Amino acid sequence: MPAVAQRTPLELGWSFRSAQDGNEDWKPVARVPTVVHQDLVDNGVLSDPFRDLQEIDAEWVEERSWTYRTTFSSPKNAEGASVYLLFDGLDTFAKVQLNNAVILESNNMFLSHRVDITKIIKNENVLVIDFDSAMLRGRALKDEHPDHKFVLFNGEAGRLAVRKAQYHWGWDWGPKLMTAGPWRPVRLEVSWANISGAFVKYELSQDLKQAKGDISVDVEGEFDEIHVSVRFQDDVVFHKSKMAFEFCGAAASLGQKVIIPFIVNDINLWFPAGYGGQPLYNVDVYILKDGQTLDTWSRKTGFRRSELVQIADSHGQSFYFRINGIDVFCGGSCWIPADSLLPRITADKYRKWMELMVQGNQVMTRVWGGGIYEEDAFYDTCDELGILVWQDFMFACGNYPVWPSLMDSVREEAKQNVRRLRHHPSMVIFAGNNEDYQVQESENLEYSYEDKDPESWLKSTYPARYYYEHLLPQIISQESDGVAYWPGSPFSNGKPTPDPTVGDLHQWNVWHGMQRKYQTFNQLGGRFNSEFGMEAFPVLQTIEYFVTNPDELFPQSQTMDFHNKADGHERRIATYLVENFRPKEDLKSHIYLTQLCQSEALSYAYRGWRRQWGQERRCGGVLVWQLNDCWPGTSWSIVDYFLRKKPSFYTIARTLEPLAVAVEREHHDWSVCHARPAKTSSFAVWVASSKQMEFRVDVEIRYISVKTGSDIKSKILKSDVSIRANGTTEILSGNIDNVNEEPHVIAVRLLLDGACVSRSVDWPQPLKYLDFSERGIKVEFSDGLYRVTAEKPTKGLVLEESDDITLSDNCVDVVPGDEIIIQATGTGTVVSPPGYTYLGQPQCD
Repeated sequence: MPAVAQRTPLELGWSFRSAQDGNEDWKPVARVPTVVHQDLVDNGVLSDPFRDLQEIDAEWVEERSWTYRTTFSSPKNAEGASVYLLFDGLDTFAKVQLNNAVILESNNMFLSHRVDITKIIKNENVLVIDFDSAMLRGRALKDEHPDHKFVLFNGEAGRLAVRKAQYHWGWDWGPKLMTAGPWRPVRLEVSWANISGAFVKYELSQDLKQAKGDISVDVEGEFDEIHVSVRFQDDVVFHKSKMAFEFCGAAASLGQKVIIPFIVNDINLWFPAGYGGQPLYNVDVYILKDGQTLDTWSRKTGFRRSELVQIADSHGQSFYFRINGIDVFCGGSCWIPADSLLPRITADKYRKWMELMVQGNQVMTRVWGGGIYEEDAFYDTCDELGILVWQDFMFACGNYPVWPSLMDSVREEAKQNVRRLRHHPSMVIFAGNNEDYQVQESENLEYSYEDKDPESWLKSTYPARYYYEHLLPQIISQESDGVAYWPGSPFSNGKPTPDPTVGDLHQWNVWHGMQRKYQTFNQLGGRFNSEFGMEAFPVLQTIEYFVTNPDELFPQSQTMDFHNKADGHERRIATYLVENFRPKEDLKSHIYLTQLCQSEALSYAYRGWRRQWGQERRCGGVLVWQLNDCWPGTSWSIVDYFLRKKPSFYTIARTLEPLAVAVEREHHDWSVCHARPAKTSSFAVWVASSKQMEFRVDVEIRYISVKTGSDIKSKILKSDVSIRANGTTEILSGNIDNVNEEPHVIAVRLLLDGACVSRSVDWPQPLKYLDFSERGIKVEFSDGLYRVTAEKPTKGLVLEESDDITLSDNCVDVVPGDEIIIQATGTGTVVSPPGYTYLGQPQCD
C-alpha cells in the first residue's frame, strides 16, 4: 500500500580521495554536506588555511580532481514506489555514478538535481561522485571561446565561464580557496507521488485587509485527492480539498499542475523590523490516494505589499521601497558568504548574524552577486526578524559569456532559485548582477540603452546584457510575485552607473577612486547607496588567531598584509589615518585608529544620507559594504569572521535609531587650503525619524571647549519641538566663528519625556589637530551597567568586549555633564574596571 514519501539524508559513511591517485587510501568524511578543504583539514593533510600564510599551502588542492564515495542499502517496503537520489548542490563539475552507471553530470554549483534510480538500485549500492578541478575547467572553457572578451575585476578570467561561487577564485576581502564536494545535502527519496513545488500568488485588497489569489501545486505521480490549507498560529484561515476528477477528469498523472483559488480575510500584515510585526502563515499541501497521505509540502510565508517607488522629482528619479503603504528607509548592510568553506555555516550562525542586524537597527541586507543563493535558514531568519532582502543573481564584476549550454544552465539556475525563494516575505528585490555594468563601462564594451533587441545583444561585445535585461526579468515575471527586478547593482536606466540622480549607486570615491575625504560622504550619495565603505582591522583577539608567530604581531607584518586582500590597502589605510589622526606604531593603537577611522567615515555617510531621506526621499537606502567576513582578516566588514563587532557597528546603530538627532558642521578641506582654517563655518542640527507618527521632543545644544571642557557659550534648548513622522526635521542652523571661538564640540541631545534617547557630537576636523590630553575619564560598573563620564570632551571611547558579553553601546563620544550608560548582558563575567581605549589616550598597550 502506498505510504507518505520518505526523504532520508545520506550524511554519514562517506569517504574521499584524490581522483588522480587511484591507489590512494580512502579517507573518512565526518559528514555530508562538505567540501574537500574541510575534509583535508579534518584528516591532518592540510593545515588551517585561515591561519598565517597557510592559504598558500592549500593551492595544490584546486589543481586536483576529487572523488567522494558512500554506500547505502535499498529502502524497505518500497514496492510500487519510485526511488530517487536528491542532490541539493554539487560543487561544481560533478559526474555521479551509481553502481558503476553514470546517472548525472553537472557543471553548476547553484543547481539541485533529482535523479530517478528506481531501475538501477540494488540491495546494496555504491554511490561515487567525481569532482573535476573548477579552476582548470574554467581555464579550458576560456580557451575554447576566444571570441568572447573575458574581462573582469577580481580573480581570473576563467571564473566567468563557470557557475560557481565567484569569490572562491579570491576577492579583495577573501582568500582563494577553490572548493569541491557535495556542498549541500544528498538525500534518498522513496515516493509513490511527489509534490515538486507550490506557488502562492496573491494580491492584497486596497485596504490591505484581504489576500486573494491562487495556490499553484506541481505534482508528479498518481493521486486522487489534494488538500490545501493556510494556518495562522493555531487557526486554519483557509482550507480546501479537491478530488482529482474536479480538475482533470481522472486520476492525476505525471506533471499535473493543480491551481486552487484562495481568500484570507483580516490579514495580519508582515512588516520590516521597526515598522510592525512579522506574522507568518503556514501554507500546507497534502496529496492523498485511497485516503493515504502520499506527500506534503509546507512553507511559512507572510502577506505584504512591496513596491519599488521610482518617480520623477526635483533630484531626478526616486528609488526607495514602500511596504504596506509605508515608505521604508533601508538602512542596512551588504552580505557576503559567512565562510569560505560553506558547509560550516550553521542555521545558528545565520541567526546570530541576522540578530546582530536587528540589534544594529538595520532593516535591509543585500546578498551580493559573487557568493551564493543562501541557505533556507538565512531567508527564514530574515522573515522571522523582519529584515528585507535585496538578492543579487550570481554574477559579479565581469563580462559573462552566453554560449547555448551556459545560457541553458543559467536559465535553470534562475528558475530553481527564484522558485525556492519566492515565498519569503522578506524578499523585495532581485538584481541581475553586481558591478557588471561598471565592467562594461571601464572596458568600453558595446552597449546602447536605446537598442531593445535582445538578439542583437548576443552579438555584441557585451552579450551578458541578455541575461540581465531579458532572461532574468522574464523568469521573475513567470516565477515570482510581488518582488521587484533591477538589472544590476549599480544600474542607472541608461545613464552612467556613477549618476547620482537615478537608480542605485556604489560610491567608492572614498577609499577607492579619488580617495575623497570621508567627511564629504553626504555630498557623494545617490538615490540608493547600495555599496560604500572603509576598511578596519578586526579586534586583537581575531588577529591573534590568524597570526600565530608573535614576531608577526605588528601592523605592517607580512602576515597582517596577507590577511588584507585589498589592492593598495597599505597606502589607503595610511592615507586616511595620516589625514585624520596621529598614528602610533604599536599594534593595539593601530587597530584602534583604523577602527575609529571606519567608525567616523560610516557615521558621516549614514548620518548625512539618512538626512536626505526627508528631502523628497532623495536617498532611499544606505547599505554599507560589508556586514561580515568569510575568513579572519582585515576588510570593510563592520563585524569580523568570529561575529566580533567593530566600533562602527555601534556607530551605525546610533545613526539608525528610530529617533536620531544629528549635528554636523560644513566640511572645510584642510588639505586644499594648506591647513589654513576657515574664518567661519556653518552647522546644522536635525532629527531623523522612522516613526509613523509625530513626536514632541526637546533638543539640547551645547558648545564645549575641547581643551578645557567648559561651555564656551550658553546652552540652547529647543522645547516641545514637533518631529515629523518618517522624515527629517531641521532643528537649528548657525555659524561658528573659527577666529574668535576656541576649538569646541557641538554636543546635542534629544530628550523624550525628559529622558535622553539620542546623542550626537560634532568635532572640529581633522581630529589630529586637537589636543586630547587629560580627558578625566571615569568608567564605573554596577548592577549590570557601565557608567561613563568625562571631564573634557572625549572621542571614541571603546570598552573592551568579550565573546560572552554583549554591550548595548560602544565607541561613544563623552562630554562633561552627560553620563553615558552602557548595559552589559551575557553569560560571562563582566570585568570591572574594564579595559578601554579613547583617542589620544597616553598608552594603549
